[in-house]
Amino acid sequence: MNYIYDLSRIVQWTRAQLHWLADWAGTSVFWADGLGTLIVMFVLFAFCASVVMVLVYAERKIAGHMQARLGPMRVGWHGVLQVIADTIKLILKETEIPNRADRPLYRAAPYVVFVSGFLALIALPMDKNLVPVQLNVGLIYMIAIGTPGVIGILMAGWSSGNKYSLLGGMRSAAQMISYEIPLVLSLLGAVMLAKSLDLHTLVEAQKIPFVVYQPVAFFIFLISAVAETNRNPFDIPEAESELTAGFHTEYGGIRFAYFFLAEYVNMFVLSALGATVFLGGWQGPFLPGWCWYLIKTGAILFVFIWFRWTYPRLRADQLMDLSWKVLTPLAFINILVTGLILVLM
Repeated sequence: MNYIYDLSRIVQWTRAQLHWLADWAGTSVFWADGLGTLIVMFVLFAFCASVVMVLVYAERKIAGHMQARLGPMRVGWHGVLQVIADTIKLILKETEIPNRADRPLYRAAPYVVFVSGFLALIALPMDKNLVPVQLNVGLIYMIAIGTPGVIGILMAGWSSGNKYSLLGGMRSAAQMISYEIPLVLSLLGAVMLAKSLDLHTLVEAQKIPFVVYQPVAFFIFLISAVAETNRNPFDIPEAESELTAGFHTEYGGIRFAYFFLAEYVNMFVLSALGATVFLGGWQGPFLPGWCWYLIKTGAILFVFIWFRWTYPRLRADQLMDLSWKVLTPLAFINILVTGLILVLM
C-alpha cells in the first residue's frame, strides 16, 4: 500500500504514545501533549541546524577552491569541525544590547526572521511517500510564510537604535518585497501546466521536468531567489563598505547566529522549492526519491554559492531596475505565452 507519512500523523502518533505513558504513570495528559510538540520541534530544529552546518562548510570549501586556497583545514579532518567550533563560540559569546535599543523588539527580531524559514520546511515533499504536511495549497503556503521574515528584518533595523541598521533594514525589506513579485510570478507558469497548487501534485505532473517547458521562468526564479536571501551580488543591505553590516550591525553572539541560521535555511527552502517546481522533485532513475531530491536541491545551492564568489556587488539602483524593469515584465510575458500555448494546444 502507498502511504504518505506527513508530520501531522507523526505528531498524532507521538502524542498517542505519550498519552499511554501518562496514563500508565498516572500523570496529566497536558504534559504529554506539550512534550510531544517539543519533540517534533526539536527534530525539525535539528534538521535545520544540520543543513546549515553542511552548507556553511560546503560554502567555505567551494569558495576556497574557487579562489585557489584550501578553506578550513585545522579543526578536524579537512576542517570538518570548524563549523562546530564557530557554533560553540557564538553560543558562549556575551550578548549586549545597545543603550538606545527598543529591547523587546530587539530581542524578538532574530527569532521572527528564523521562524519564517523554519515553518516553510513542513510543506516540502521530500519523496513520494514522505511529505511533512501535505497541503492542497502548499505553494501558496510557501509564499505566504515568507512574509514574517521581512517584518523581522524591519524590527531588527528599527529596534537597534542605529542609523546604519535602520537603513540596512529598509533596504533589505524593499529588496525582498521587490524580488518576491517576480519570484511568485515565475511559479505561475508551472502551476498552469500542472493545474494544481499542491506541491506533491506539481512533482507528479512532471513526466518531463518543467524547466524544459519553462526555462525563462526558472531563470527568473533563480535570480529572484538569490536576491530574496540577500546573497551576492544582491547583498547591498549587508554591504560592509556602505552600511557596516546592515540590519544586524548591533547583533552579536547567539542572536547574530539566528540571523545567520535564517539565511541558510531560506537558501535551502528556496532551492528545495525550485527543485520541486522545476526539476521534478524526487523523480529520477535508480536512486531513492529523497536522494534525487537532495541532489537537485544541492545543485541549486551550488549556484547560490557560485554566484556569491564570482559576481561583483550591484548598486542599489541597478538592483531595483533589474527587478522592476527586467524580471517582472519578463515574468508577465512568460505567463501570457504559457497561457496562449495552453489555449491553442
